[in-house]
Amino acid sequence: MAPHSKAGQALAALREDLAGEVLAPDDPGYDEARTVFNAMIDRRPAVMARCESEADVVTTVRFARELDLPVAVHGGGHSVAGMSLNDGGVVVDMRRMQEVTVHPAAKAVRVGGGAVMSVLDRACQPYGLATTGGRVSTTGATGFVLGGGSGWLDRKFGLAVDNLLGVDLVTADGSTLTATAEDNPELFWALHGGGGNFGVATSITLRLHELPEFAICMLLYPPEAGPEVLRTYRDVVENGPDEAGGGMIYLTAPPEPFVPQHLVGTVMAGALLTYAGGEEALRKLAEPLLALPHEVEVLTALPYADFQCMLDDPPGLRNYWSAEYLSGLPDELVSVFCALGDVMPSGGTQHAIFPLGGAIAEGPPEFPVPYRDSPWAVHPFGIWEDPADDDRCRQWVRDVRSHVERWSTGAVYLNFTGDEGSERVVAGLGAGNLARLGAVKRAYDPDNVFRFNHNIKPA
Repeated sequence: MAPHSKAGQALAALREDLAGEVLAPDDPGYDEARTVFNAMIDRRPAVMARCESEADVVTTVRFARELDLPVAVHGGGHSVAGMSLNDGGVVVDMRRMQEVTVHPAAKAVRVGGGAVMSVLDRACQPYGLATTGGRVSTTGATGFVLGGGSGWLDRKFGLAVDNLLGVDLVTADGSTLTATAEDNPELFWALHGGGGNFGVATSITLRLHELPEFAICMLLYPPEAGPEVLRTYRDVVENGPDEAGGGMIYLTAPPEPFVPQHLVGTVMAGALLTYAGGEEALRKLAEPLLALPHEVEVLTALPYADFQCMLDDPPGLRNYWSAEYLSGLPDELVSVFCALGDVMPSGGTQHAIFPLGGAIAEGPPEFPVPYRDSPWAVHPFGIWEDPADDDRCRQWVRDVRSHVERWSTGAVYLNFTGDEGSERVVAGLGAGNLARLGAVKRAYDPDNVFRFNHNIKPA
């Protein structure tokens, strides 16, 4: 932007007005700021505004509108599809906005737009409170929740979005509003799954639940035991209480203290039972899994916030994720799933299946989260280092989807997917919700300023 042009003058004013930092391509720190979790994403915004407050977000959105520049929003998390960056546009970067305020008497928490899950979880832990969060600590809380939000506690406490009490939003014209069940209720409905389509969520308020105890059982088995492990796991969870969650996964054994050295780097079948309760009850629940011959066993009580940090995926690798939501888990599908684990690319790639049901299925039916009724979800996530493996790893993820598709409900959780076309966006929001969502989009973002997302077109 030439310094004496309209754009140059606007940029100079933005630098002056913003409490946070403004970075253009020639500024020190620009390349570091535009580096995101997924190493496959390499985009060069014209301006990155590292906002420190809602006022900074307002100023940045108005700057972008003045110059008719596209706007992407970086909320602090993964954005594996690269939706938190653009080429030649403006990025509202909220990673400095991580304040979390717990209101224990009200069992509620207000979460800044840039807070990641570890900040939220650790703020709630001293009060024995928690809410449904992601499955790792580095997930951005706001994008996670507004996209639906599935995690270890969802069978007990519902989807994250079921616990949404309010959203503070900066809209496309640079104005601010709050959406709750009483204020702007139609917008509030749309934010239950519609993600970042309607504005920049500078903070959200969530309902908290008592979680005085938490325990896990992690077991690693030889990969050939996978089908028996998954059948057993299925029966344990489907006949168990809503406190039980977790998943079954094929993974390359990591160099962790609890993994014997001779297994590190080999593909294993893993079973994880999470339990919103005590260790003794979990041990009894896990007895059928413990009875199967296994190589690694970790069964312990621990703080939920500590567990959330145990399975973090490292940044800087190449990522391609997807999912299918399933109508059930019959034995034939068990065999198909496990066969796909046997041909999984080694390295960081993981092949997971999660149980749903419980409080998810019993949650509010009116929100645009059409996968609520699915009892199981398959989640292949390719993670690798060498660009030469791009085609092979992406193809394996697509193969997983195609092989399990006949058991799919057709619905999908969009936070687990990248840019897979408009049909998948419909699948993630529900075809019956599109007209209503499009009307909300037209009311709050008629020009589709916020389009770097699973986009809803103004209707």
